[in-house]
Parts: sequence; C-alpha cells; structure tokens
Amino acid sequence: MTAWLRIEDVEAGYGEALVLRGISLEVRGGEVVALLGPNGAGKTTLLRALTGRLPLRGGAIRLDGVSLDGLPPYRVAALGVATIPEGRRLFDELTVAENLDLGAYLPAARREAPATRARLEALFPVLRERRDQPAGLLSGGEQQMVALARGLMARPRLLVLDDPFLGLARAVIAGVSAALRALAAEEGLGILAAGQHVRRLLGLADRAYLLDEGRVVVAGSAAALREDPRVRRTLLELAP
Repeated sequence: MTAWLRIEDVEAGYGEALVLRGISLEVRGGEVVALLGPNGAGKTTLLRALTGRLPLRGGAIRLDGVSLDGLPPYRVAALGVATIPEGRRLFDELTVAENLDLGAYLPAARREAPATRARLEALFPVLRERRDQPAGLLSGGEQQMVALARGLMARPRLLVLDDPFLGLARAVIAGVSAALRALAAEEGLGILAAGQHVRRLLGLADRAYLLDEGRVVVAGSAAALREDPRVRRTLLELAP
C-alpha cells in the first residue's frame, strides 16, 4: 500500500536547540500508526512540524506526494490534514452542533456536511443526543467525541491525534478506539496518534514508532513493539 504521509530525515527544533534529529516515518491510507516515546522524546515537536506550526531545518514531509514544507497550518489543513489537539479545545459556550459546523470549514467539506454528520452520529450517538447542549457541559469522554467529530467534519485524509485518551475512562477509550478503527478501515483514513497511554495506543495501532532523544529507535508492527524490551522497559512500566 502506498504511503499517504511520508516524513523523511526531518530535523526541527526551537531556537538553537535541535529536537528532531533525522526522523523518518510513514502512514498509509487505512492504517493507524502510533507515535510513542518518553517525555521530551520529540513527539509533540514532530506533530507541530507536520501541521505547519514549526518550520523544518532539514528533511521533507509529503502528503500524497505533495510537499508540506513551509506551508502555514491553514494550507496544510486544506490539503487534508486534521489535528485533534491535546485537551480537546472545544468552544465551550457553543452547542455540539455548532462545534461540528465549525469543523466543516472547507468548501468541499461544507458540501458533504449532512452526510458526514450522519456518519459521525452513527459512530458517536452522543452527537445526536447532545446536539443542542453547550459543549462545555459535557463529560470529558463526550467532549473528546465532539472534538474528534469536529476534526472529521473537515473530511481529512490524515487525522493527527495528540494524546487522544487523556483523562478518559476505559469504556470510553474502547468506544473511541473502535470508531477510529472503523473510519480507517472503511474510509481509507490515515491516522497518526501520539500519547502516553502506550498500551491503548498499541491496541489501536497497526504499526508504531518509538522515539527517543529526537530519533526513531524502534519501528514495526504494534504487536512487535508490545514485546520489544526497550518499549517495555522505558514506557510500559510507567504508562498510565
């Protein structure tokens, strides 16, 4: 299967500090890839570089063969990359329906908004049940579903998740994971998910990369990384 996202020898950092040191990875359409690593390994920096919030110092990032290097975040989004940030960042005073409407900001997404909303309400029934309630009054798990749906209303080709399971109960995590797997399998969506919930991410993912000190130190199937001694020693023992 052709790589949908290809990151090649990427270097990036802040000021004089170089954080990413030649990272390469890929995400194919229809698969979920987990990005793992201890605090300070470079996960968030890589997501910032991918989504246009941090310039590259070297290497290349391509989405379906199109270079993202130097593009501002709105151009990256227009090419099909949607980001669900850590902490959800919903508009608390707006209703669930209004938050979803804001996700369909691209012309093509607006045209398909009714069908997209119907699909997402089938995956996340809470969207229909709470559609007229302010998002700020929902539980943490319900807010995460709204945040995911808002990103998906843009009809992205690549979904980027930053710590998607933060603060969620086990049952909610299972429901969100099942929905993400369905979207990847049925619609060819590529998903890149980073975070601290290592077991849950590896349970969700097809493949995974372990970062340490700004480099990829282990890459392979999610099943293989679950058994890798470096993952077990540095992450699984400390994971929430």
